[in-house]
Amino acid sequence: MLNSKDVGAVIRRFRKEKGLSQEVVSNLAEIGRTHLSAIERGERRPTLETFFRLSEALGVSPSVLVAAVEAERKKRAEKEENA
Repeated sequence: MLNSKDVGAVIRRFRKEKGLSQEVVSNLAEIGRTHLSAIERGERRPTLETFFRLSEALGVSPSVLVAAVEAERKKRAEKEENA
């Protein structure tokens, strides 16, 4: 199952690695900053359209973000399994 916290963690990590603020990324993606903040906190799950806009704003392909979400999901599952 897709966990919105995993999606948010990946988007936040890519944004921070690029040295971009939420304000800049949300403007580039044409979404509200509070919407981006909620996505990053895992409170909201982005639509496919928003996911593509965010990937473009972050300068990466959507497939790169999806692969990162899959890796985050696997990491979380292993952590829970070992707990």
